Amino acid sequence: MKRSELPDLAAFVAVADALSFRAGAARLGITRSALSHAMQHLEKRLDVRLLHRSTRGVALTDTGRLLFESLQPAFAGIEQALSDLDRERGSPSGRLRLHVSSGAAAAVIAPVWRTFLAAYPRVQLDLEVSDGPVNVAAEGFDAAIAIRDFAAADMVAVKVSDPWKAVVVGAPSYLASHGEPHVPEDLAAHDCVQYRLEGALFPWPFVRAGTRRKIAVHGPVTVNGSELAMRAAIDGLGLAFINDTLAAPFLCSGQLMAVLSDWSPSFDGYFLLYSGRRQVPLPLRALIDMLRAQRTAPRGPVDPGVILLPGVPMKV
Repeated sequence: MKRSELPDLAAFVAVADALSFRAGAARLGITRSALSHAMQHLEKRLDVRLLHRSTRGVALTDTGRLLFESLQPAFAGIEQALSDLDRERGSPSGRLRLHVSSGAAAAVIAPVWRTFLAAYPRVQLDLEVSDGPVNVAAEGFDAAIAIRDFAAADMVAVKVSDPWKAVVVGAPSYLASHGEPHVPEDLAAHDCVQYRLEGALFPWPFVRAGTRRKIAVHGPVTVNGSELAMRAAIDGLGLAFINDTLAAPFLCSGQLMAVLSDWSPSFDGYFLLYSGRRQVPLPLRALIDMLRAQRTAPRGPVDPGVILLPGVPMKV
């Protein structure tokens, strides 16, 4: 085998492992067009079709499956050897690609990224912030940080935050002109910022003393992320349903006010989700260790005049 053939074979393994040109390109750090060109070059040189391509996705031919089954252990061994080398040097390196919800970005990543990158300067964090679920392997991510409900059956889930609440917030000007809802059913008379996740509108969940409600809200704006919903609420376009970590600075400044607080649902924290079928990349292992250490570290005395919302102190 010629040395020049290795990049094309590595490209094939990346596509075959994820059955996705997008995920394969993300894993290799190249464009989809460059990956497609590499695959065409490999198939032409071998004079055999390795992949079936269609508008619905990518599938292996019988020949492609045989080649992948032969190559995958070898390339996995190479990755493991490089990880072992990094471990010996004590210095994780390379790109760490994470899919992170808006709330997790504020509550989990932002508090540690400066420390993490200072400790591991050869790591590059690549973050995609989105509130919807994700197929970690198929979309080329090393891990996701989200609520546990988004974990697939083959995923390892590591808890990386304390429990948090969802809050309904609105601008003081909006509440002054529209009034304050006192029970979830009152939202029918209010403009609400709607969420569209995976193509469907998201009903707002509420709970109080064991009583649960799911309310289909209505309003002039529909978004697919918490940060834009919060911006809409600040601008007085309606009420928004968001993570208390995101809301805390704006509640503290008075730009937002919380309503229906006694109906706020709680969530069991955020979880870092990664495939249990693959070798854990060294940068990801380093991040997991840092997040675990942060959660178990003893906390100093708390000023009785401070309310501690996740990551944001608020004077009372």
